[in-house]
Amino acid sequence: QGDGALEKVLLVEHEKCTACRICELVCSAKQAGSFSPAKARITVATFLEDNFFFPVTCQHCDEPLCQDVCPTGAIGRHPETGAVVIDDAKCIGCRMCQAACPFGAIAYSPAEGKVVKCDLCGGEPECVLFCPWDAIKYVQADEAALRKRKAVGERLKSALQEVKA
Repeated sequence: QGDGALEKVLLVEHEKCTACRICELVCSAKQAGSFSPAKARITVATFLEDNFFFPVTCQHCDEPLCQDVCPTGAIGRHPETGAVVIDDAKCIGCRMCQAACPFGAIAYSPAEGKVVKCDLCGGEPECVLFCPWDAIKYVQADEAALRKRKAVGERLKSALQEVKA
């Protein structure tokens, strides 16, 4: 993102998420070869008491803290997708990146002895392809920003209307 390489981003519209967890299942199938949400690179944060669900995954930051703390240089940006990715051959499983990630988007795989995270499925994210509610989209970065601004505007408008009433 910082160098303009990442043109598309994952956009989560949490109000559409029903916590069906299909995104977790298809992600684990694609990335780990089994239907196991524990092996997914996306996790649906679920707050039942508030009826609030939010798929959480790597944000592919402009300046990734995970990359900054990696002692072996195993984390870099994919040249075509712009995704922040982990080079398995260089990863020593120290988990420094996991500690540094502000989103909790990096997991440790005991089976591999390495860390794992979203790599945007090489530019065709499975979570997007299979989300039945269209809660996860893979959109142009500027479109994502526009949608977020519009959502904030709608919330502000609603709040102001409530104050007037």
